[in-house]
Amino acid sequence: MASFNKVILMGNLTRDPELRYTPGGSAVANFGLAVNRKYKQDDELKEDTCFVDIAVFGRQAETCSEYLNKGSLVLIDGRLNYRKWETEDGQTRNKLDVVANNVQFMPKGLGASGAPSGQKGRPPEDKSPDVPF
Repeated sequence: MASFNKVILMGNLTRDPELRYTPGGSAVANFGLAVNRKYKQDDELKEDTCFVDIAVFGRQAETCSEYLNKGSLVLIDGRLNYRKWETEDGQTRNKLDVVANNVQFMPKGLGASGAPSGQKGRPPEDKSPDVPF
């Protein structure tokens, strides 16, 4: 049976990326992402935040570590990753996180909708007189 594992998230970093290197020399960056959701319940507007741990590998990990910091808005394209391990005292632990295939840096000043503040998803109007059409 076929499987499909794809995640697309847009949110803000909850901490600066932490860059490490594997024994083989590959770069790995880890950071947290906060993804907000607004919804209406009984005529009341509510907000819910989902916190997701992200792992990025290779040159993209180094780039994330260099240019991103806490609060940066990013668009993540990746896959879910399930890890299971046993602690030193014998307890079983598990964790679900996202391994990013692509991290798109979003311009500063964009709201959670991806639109510039004050604009409801419409592209900015060009009001310069130099436009010939």
